[in-house]
Amino acid sequence: MISYKSIISIQPPLIFISRTEKIGYQELVEIQDVNGTIIQGQVISLDNDVAVVQMFQNPAGFQIKDAEAVFSSETKKMALSPTILGRTFNGSGDAIDGLDAIDGESYDINTPDFWQNKSPLPIQYKDVNGQAINPYRRDEPNDFIQTGISAIDLTTTIVKGQKIPIFSGSGLPDLELLTQIATSAKTNNPEDKFVVVVAGMGITNDQFLYLKGELEKTNTLSRTVMFVNLSSDPVVERILTPRLALTASEYLAYELGYSVLTLLFDLTNYANAMREISTAKKEIPGRSGYPGYLYTDLANLLERAGTIEGKRGSITQIPILSMPNDDKTHVVADLTGYITEGQIVLSRTLFKQGITPPIDIIASLSRLKDKGQGEGKTRKDHPAVADQIFATLSESIRQQELALVLGVDSLTDTGKKYLEFNKQYNQKFLNQGRKARSILETLDLSWDLLSILPREELKKLKDELITEFGKGQIKFSI
Repeated sequence: MISYKSIISIQPPLIFISRTEKIGYQELVEIQDVNGTIIQGQVISLDNDVAVVQMFQNPAGFQIKDAEAVFSSETKKMALSPTILGRTFNGSGDAIDGLDAIDGESYDINTPDFWQNKSPLPIQYKDVNGQAINPYRRDEPNDFIQTGISAIDLTTTIVKGQKIPIFSGSGLPDLELLTQIATSAKTNNPEDKFVVVVAGMGITNDQFLYLKGELEKTNTLSRTVMFVNLSSDPVVERILTPRLALTASEYLAYELGYSVLTLLFDLTNYANAMREISTAKKEIPGRSGYPGYLYTDLANLLERAGTIEGKRGSITQIPILSMPNDDKTHVVADLTGYITEGQIVLSRTLFKQGITPPIDIIASLSRLKDKGQGEGKTRKDHPAVADQIFATLSESIRQQELALVLGVDSLTDTGKKYLEFNKQYNQKFLNQGRKARSILETLDLSWDLLSILPREELKKLKDELITEFGKGQIKFSI
């Protein structure tokens, strides 16, 4: 360890220390003033002989005169054991649930009956900064994840190891949707053991209590690890919170073999915290005042999702991203779109119509949906039905626009059937509330909706699929 008494200034949440040597990036620092007040931090920048330290606590009242900064030569690490499941931590990684410290008692996953046969495993200490998955060792995502939400499972199909954000806006039920996914998500493999890791960044206390309450109601809390940074907590914790959550996710997935669903809420709050710290460092701002390295930083977080060859577990990331003024071109949404494999978009128009969940499948996209659809994963008619629903919905919206301009009476009989399809789609398919549907229920409901239209309009469905799954509802042209 090395100590210095050359603190230049404090510009919360940063401390500037001069004449430093042999200091490492991301190194932990403990600073104590003459009154005995101790604050902890981490080196985030090294400029010539000046170290910039990001503080983990509020420095109010801290005296920099004669204060001593001790550099530990260690990075931030987290204690990990299987007993982290069911626990709640703050944005610094400290337990806030009043339970005992993390211990090493767990299950030996190498035995056939590892869910019953207890054996101790040692505590591991992992660097929270983590590393990107080696592309050579990445395994191709293939396993379908059933969220129980028809608008996602049918056309925006998610697979294990995918990263796909929810694009939301102020007042939209994004947290409710995220909670529904957390409590309902599963795969078709009965051997998969799903666990949930939540990182709340800059959230309100009401949001935290709602999320925790919903997880308790559905008995999901016991298989959940929560990291919570409230809006009243230090801004710097917002930078650390997702890294703690992803470190726990990597341990559960790649060490213990769990299928991990990592939920990050809200990624925009994280980016805003980065902007605030960048401003305090007096860095040259980039787009909308955000630091120029925002893309790289977001990629470092989001690329920690995936599956690895030879490893049983996986990490699937679903972050929430709030778009100011519902602007999809906002810098955070724009950059995230380059990193992730699609997005789930919430519609304010559908929300105002009372539809829950208000998912706009036309604007939503899953670039890996083909990996999770079809025979052996869902059902062989899934890809064709998904394409047909998407095409039919697009045409029904066009017919609605024509009806608004020209009047309903000006539409053909087929055009009027498209209007009826749109009405039934919103009422019966999209507006499912909190009730979970299996993918088979979703597909059967899709066939019911498509039967509203004449056969010649269903160009993406082959005759053999209609014969097998149409249940006689769709009539062939003579």
